[in-house]
Amino acid sequence: MSAIGQLEPVRGGPVFRPLSAEDEQQQPDEIESLCMSCYRNGVTRLLLTKIPFFKEIIVSSFACDSCAWSNTEIQSAGRIQEQGVRYTLSVSARQDMNREVVKTDCATARIPELDFEIPAFSQKGALTTIEGIIDRAVVGLEQDQPVRRAADKDVAGKIDEFIGKLKQLKEVDSSFTFIIDDPSGNSFVENPHAPQKDEALVVTRYRRTAQQDAMLGLEEFGLGGEGAFKSQADETDENPDDSVEDLRNEVLQFNTNCPECNAPASTNMKLVQIPHFKEVIIMATNCEACGHRTNEVKSGGAIEPLGTRITLRVTDPSDMTRDILKSETCSVEIPELEFELGMGALGGKFTTLEGLLKDIRDLVTKNPFTLGDSSTPSRVEKLQEFGRKVYQIMEGHMEAHFILDDPAGNSYLQNVYAPEEDPELKVEHYERTFAHNEELGLNDMRTDDYETEPTSER
Repeated sequence: MSAIGQLEPVRGGPVFRPLSAEDEQQQPDEIESLCMSCYRNGVTRLLLTKIPFFKEIIVSSFACDSCAWSNTEIQSAGRIQEQGVRYTLSVSARQDMNREVVKTDCATARIPELDFEIPAFSQKGALTTIEGIIDRAVVGLEQDQPVRRAADKDVAGKIDEFIGKLKQLKEVDSSFTFIIDDPSGNSFVENPHAPQKDEALVVTRYRRTAQQDAMLGLEEFGLGGEGAFKSQADETDENPDDSVEDLRNEVLQFNTNCPECNAPASTNMKLVQIPHFKEVIIMATNCEACGHRTNEVKSGGAIEPLGTRITLRVTDPSDMTRDILKSETCSVEIPELEFELGMGALGGKFTTLEGLLKDIRDLVTKNPFTLGDSSTPSRVEKLQEFGRKVYQIMEGHMEAHFILDDPAGNSYLQNVYAPEEDPELKVEHYERTFAHNEELGLNDMRTDDYETEPTSER
């Protein structure tokens, strides 16, 4: 029986509790287990907890009293995200080595300048820094060097030379690129300039390939292919017109798990027609165990031929009541605050401008990587100042421009003068770049003769 299987959740409470020194119920479980060094019994301590931006995690620590061998590791217990994530950081200063990094066990770390790669599942997940990841790689390479020197001096000499290059990277005599690619979407690289955009850090979210789904085990559960929905599709094909009309008038419900406490919950889903726009799918989850509520919006239509850029000049508190649909492919920019929210952050939302500004403020000001023990007074003051400026915009004491940029063209900001033109609202349509199409997965999509090929096969 596994160690996790022997744990019993606190009765009446969630399995994964928020990390807090004041929580008396949050104590590690001790399990007697075999030491892999001396093959005698030692003690493993397991703590199931939650860290923001890292979801649920399992912190394990093993200690053997017989040989004094010890080991600690972190395993992600959170759900796999809808999209993978890739962080590309240009390291050009010594301070960049201190950036905090969350690296899950399925993430790949690369340094192209040295043609160096840490493959997925070759290391356990860790909450560390960029310097810590390099140090960990150096320790791994040095571990078997005595054996290599005895067996093959040439190979050992080349590895020693490469270890020297890795150690030299920590001095940052010249800039290099550090890349973390995580198909599960649960890795993270700190932005020390938050809430401002980090010019040295590029965050890209992407759709997983079939191979990546198989690597994460999603194919085994039917989550990576079309087989799981075959029976529903067959039923829909019988009366497609009737089924679509039923979907518009019916609230669908399916079982899921709460993203906060992981307790069983239900999600409601409904098709909604937005006036002067299009149909969207609204999903809302309500957890009876912890009271957490969340909602998400998905586009009910196809990707538009052109991207959309919507600019609103906020001049009055009444602008806060405007309805807004932010799709998961939309980025948000507020030039007066030097703030930019990337594609995929906050997910899809159907709310008001005030509601979205509140979500942005909470996302930035409650970031644990900038407000924890490692935070500096200047950083705390900068985040508090950002929160005050957002509040001033919401109260109408500060004018600002609110920009929605959606390459898929599926975002919307209410025109209160509709069908007349809104003097404070500007809507632009533009041709997508190759990079935009790559993020949307359109470059690999082939639709030539899509309708004629199945007909000929029949």
